[in-house]
Amino acid sequence: MISRVYYNEWDSYAAEWLRNLIKEGNLPDGDVDERSITEVEPNDLKGYTQHHFFAGIGGWALATRLAGINESERIVTGSPPCQPFSTAGQRKGYADERHLAPHWLRLVASVRPTWVFGEQVAAAIRKDDWLDDLLDALEAEGYATGAIVLPACSVGAPHIRQRVWFTAWLADSNVLRRQGQRRSSTTQSQRVTECEQTGGYHSTQSQWNDSDWLWCRDGKWRPVEPGTFPLVDGVPSRVGRLRAYGNAIVPQVAAEIIKGAIGDF
Repeated sequence: MISRVYYNEWDSYAAEWLRNLIKEGNLPDGDVDERSITEVEPNDLKGYTQHHFFAGIGGWALATRLAGINESERIVTGSPPCQPFSTAGQRKGYADERHLAPHWLRLVASVRPTWVFGEQVAAAIRKDDWLDDLLDALEAEGYATGAIVLPACSVGAPHIRQRVWFTAWLADSNVLRRQGQRRSSTTQSQRVTECEQTGGYHSTQSQWNDSDWLWCRDGKWRPVEPGTFPLVDGVPSRVGRLRAYGNAIVPQVAAEIIKGAIGDF
């Protein structure tokens, strides 16, 4: 089978951004489906080796590349909308119409990839048993699962951005458990502690050393990843850019999650 990637992203601005990144070779070759995930059927997913739902501007697809994973590896990713569980939103949880994880799980079950990777706001752990229910659903399909909360600054990004990252593997759970026991979390824990103490800026990582600084309405300057400017009044599509950036994952963290899982097998 020729390796080809499926992207699902309903926001037209982000979908066009995805197509441009694919055209320029910055993301794996594939097709962008702009329909709502609620309209996608299992037959629509045939012929693809990887599937990225809630694709945004391609963070998970980029993460697989950063992790050095071959595009023939059968992977499904998804970062379901965080608004139902975010502390900044209305906190409706399961009652929110944007709670789309069940639709994603339906398609994961139909594709049955070797690996599943996903991300959600850390607050979802405490809200309506969201994480437990999601992992239970994956385990009911024969997956061994795991999850961890990591901030962006754990890989040197100049901000905290706490997220829960989860993985699932369609294989013998006892093997996965033995692999997990051999890993040490000391280094990662030290990184998390350090970035919390420093407010999210880790200067020893060169990747973000030349960060831009954004003046915020609360009267504080905050560092952002280089290249996000210009984000000033009058710049075309400023709102679209802010929305796309704001919903994006940090691919470097996702890449570490992927490498930590697939790299052991």
